[in-house]
Amino acid sequence: MKGNTAHENPLYRECTIEAVIFDLDGVITDTAEYHYIAWKQLGQELGIPFDKEFNEQLKGISRMQSLERILQLGGQDQSYSQAEKADFARRKNEHYVSLLDSLTPEHTYPGIRELLLELRSAGIPAVIASASKNAPQILRALGLESLFQYVVHPDSVAHGKPAPDLFLRGAVEVGAEASRCIGIEDAQAGIQAIKAAGMIAIGIGEENVLKPAGADVVMKDTGGVNLSFLEETLQAFGC
Repeated sequence: MKGNTAHENPLYRECTIEAVIFDLDGVITDTAEYHYIAWKQLGQELGIPFDKEFNEQLKGISRMQSLERILQLGGQDQSYSQAEKADFARRKNEHYVSLLDSLTPEHTYPGIRELLLELRSAGIPAVIASASKNAPQILRALGLESLFQYVVHPDSVAHGKPAPDLFLRGAVEVGAEASRCIGIEDAQAGIQAIKAAGMIAIGIGEENVLKPAGADVVMKDTGGVNLSFLEETLQAFGC
């Protein structure tokens, strides 16, 4: 009797992409400058000046984690109560949200809308796994809201990046197996989170920054990221 081939085995799952899980800031659009402006203003009010080089440390982490790093920079991390810190974070976010009013669909990064349409046509879920609580507002402003099957709210998971929680939650919500998911990130903490989740990691940005964090592939920008590229990446680094 002939033995079963892999394709005849009912437990066999073809090596195909089951979900693509995106960071938002720096991958879908660039709101990093808005974060920088809002944090810098708060820092100035607290007497803690900082530059864009320091601001790179705030990429991919939560609002409260960012605030703690700024307070540590100024030696003020023990100077305020939790209520005061929450108020600082609220004020920063209000400023940031006011800056988002200028976002339009034209602010979407090159190739992203086309990629999302390709994924929808192929029946592959697209998910947002961002530390930003403002993700739904940003997607609406960009006209992309309908192209994502799920947006993970950062408060719905126990730990933010570099822990894998956001990415794993996204995969569960769309019924995808982690090893057949591709995560796309521009920050070291995000790449670390993708790899900790057992997913393929594509970095957008500088290779010397994202490769050491564990990125399987690094692209200078999003222009060359299409469905064919994602399928080739899964074959090369995944199942």
